[in-house]
Amino acid sequence: MFAGYTVLQFVVLATAWNILGGYTGYVNFGSAAFFAVGAYTSVFFHKALPLPVPVLIVVAAVLCGLLGLAMGWLTLRLRGAFFSIATLALAVVLQTVVVNWHYVGGSRGAYIIKPVAGPIPGLSYIDYLVLVMLALAVLAIATARAIERSRLGLGFAAIRDDELAAEANGVPTLRLKLIATTISGAFMGMAGAPFPYYIGYVEPASAFGLPYAVNAIAMPMIGGTTTWVGPLIGAVLLGSLQQIATVTISSAVNLLIVGLLLVGFVIVAPNGIVGLWRKLFGRDRKGAAP
Repeated sequence: MFAGYTVLQFVVLATAWNILGGYTGYVNFGSAAFFAVGAYTSVFFHKALPLPVPVLIVVAAVLCGLLGLAMGWLTLRLRGAFFSIATLALAVVLQTVVVNWHYVGGSRGAYIIKPVAGPIPGLSYIDYLVLVMLALAVLAIATARAIERSRLGLGFAAIRDDELAAEANGVPTLRLKLIATTISGAFMGMAGAPFPYYIGYVEPASAFGLPYAVNAIAMPMIGGTTTWVGPLIGAVLLGSLQQIATVTISSAVNLLIVGLLLVGFVIVAPNGIVGLWRKLFGRDRKGAAP
């Protein structure tokens, strides 16, 4: 159940990152910041006003959506590597704030004593959290799929393919990018909200950890970034491999696995598993290879 929760958590994170990084073409290195804000939202309310986990998820979605909107407003006038560096700086700033915020534990971290039984009769609290994360994964995938097939998705694709040409043709690029950062940030925060109850202890080094930022990028790239199913495939594949390595070898090799797979796919299949599948087996309406 713990492994299943982790894989589902990465499905939400990878799908959320892909809304901005895959659909719109803006690489966000600050995924861990949104995840951590969601986690520390739960820590704050656990001390101030204990709320049910579904309510905490909604609160985290609102806060991280607003954070994504603010980040977009400040940074989306930058492009390419400059935008990516700005998102990385955001993660560093927020981690510094949390380290010095003693109410939520500061650098020492904070313990969360979770109930033994969940609110659903017959389920432990861990089982309940897995169901909650499964619902979040389904919601994230359904949202990404709906965006991909909508006018909003066409606007995102226009920005990804050629932003200057999109602007010249009347596409409201800044507005669409702000929508992308808001939706992406909200889902990342939702993924982080149940984390303190799942793990029982949260500290800045773990919540803002490199694995969340790296996996959020690597999983969509390995699965395929231009479709909703790519992050799902990448998260299930990479997340499962990491869980197997954790129980058989050590969790220390997880990032090594990510790095090797990412380098391999960049060389062999730069468009990910979905792109490779379409190249080998896909056909357009006329029967020719796409």
